[in-house]
Amino acid sequence: MKRILMLLGVVAVVVCGGWTYSTLTRWNVAARTTRFNEDLDDLFYALQKYKEYTASYPVGNNAEVVKALGGNNSQKVIVDIGRRKNLNSKGELVDPWGTPYRIYFSGEGVLIRSAGPNKRFDDSTVQNSDDFYRSN
Repeated sequence: MKRILMLLGVVAVVVCGGWTYSTLTRWNVAARTTRFNEDLDDLFYALQKYKEYTASYPVGNNAEVVKALGGNNSQKVIVDIGRRKNLNSKGELVDPWGTPYRIYFSGEGVLIRSAGPNKRFDDSTVQNSDDFYRSN
């Protein structure tokens, strides 16, 4: 009888631990997704302001876009991006999971891509891709 009770106790602890881990993971992903959306709202606002002042979007890769928004442009326009702590050591804007964003400009449009929680940019063949995309 004691063994059965001990076994039930161990099973209950394992089940509760698994449920707690799963819940905390979901909350963490939800919080980072919220931060991702807030950060991109700030970035799209900054890019739009930059375009209003200079008549075009900045050009180049992630780090070059950050430099352009910081005043390294022909008109010396500085546009605040928001949280500066989201920069890595290369001066690139990173998503809440620490991966640099990929920023694409096409005519009047901007597409920003995040690798998501798995920190890997997935292609169209991946069934359960967790990448995030936002465009204006």
